[in-house]
Amino acid sequence: MLQKFKDYLSRCFSMKDLGKLKYFLGLEISRGSDGFFLTQRKYALDIVADTGDFGSRPVHTPVEQNHHLATDDGPLLSNPKSYRRLVGRLLYLLHTRPELSYSVHVLAQFMQEPREAHMEAAMRVVRYLSGSPGHGILLKSSSDLSIEVYCDSDWSSCPLTRRSLSAYVVMLGGSPISWKTKKQKTVSHSSAEAEYRSMSVAHKEIKWLRKLLKELGINNAAPARLFCDSKAAIYIATNHVFHERTKHIENDCHVVRDAVCEGVIVMQHVRTTEQPTNIFTKALGRDQFHYILSMLGVRDLHTPA
Repeated sequence: MLQKFKDYLSRCFSMKDLGKLKYFLGLEISRGSDGFFLTQRKYALDIVADTGDFGSRPVHTPVEQNHHLATDDGPLLSNPKSYRRLVGRLLYLLHTRPELSYSVHVLAQFMQEPREAHMEAAMRVVRYLSGSPGHGILLKSSSDLSIEVYCDSDWSSCPLTRRSLSAYVVMLGGSPISWKTKKQKTVSHSSAEAEYRSMSVAHKEIKWLRKLLKELGINNAAPARLFCDSKAAIYIATNHVFHERTKHIENDCHVVRDAVCEGVIVMQHVRTTEQPTNIFTKALGRDQFHYILSMLGVRDLHTPA
């Protein structure tokens, strides 16, 4: 069937079969008994080379803890195009580098009027890449196609708008396949409300993935496990009685609660220290950062054992 399809495409278009996929648009694919390893090593090294930062000392985390980039009022960059180009190239790295999601999200907020402090923060990401250019994700060859989703929020994290930050990561058979960091559209009145909004966003991703798997002929009848570190938000999701304190988020409450009742998702609590989405919502220290990297399965095949 595959050969007939290739022959049909060859008759319709000027094309040829290049064999097994190894390199495509900056993505490098390695095959093994464990599964497929995806990385953008050459693309990351090109970014480091273009910035001329090969001689700088690498750093262990892409963004500094307790940064104040949003409130920085230092001098503006004389050449903002270089900053925009660098951040745009970093955005493409997010296909295989989930640990860069938070740092790139922060940097992308200053594209209109970048300052020197923002450029220094972007160069810190480049220095992080120089020390770990071969990091990537492993898509395991396991037959387990269960869906596990971790969601989290950082309440009132933006000092300018006081909007919270939502994030989620989807694990299919223990491999990360989808992740996102995004600022919420409205201000949340409590941390539980911010968590509930992130749960609602994660639920949308779950529905889309279940539909995609079904179209691929995979009927995943088991409910997806949605992990959250807020017991208050989990209680609201599993409680069948609404009260006045949830009226302002009633739409999100209904969406998530209906998914629980229909068996689409099942809520589970996870300790904050074991929450992998912390890497998507805040700047972490070295030890916690690398611990979560190991939880997500981000590794470097080029590093000697």
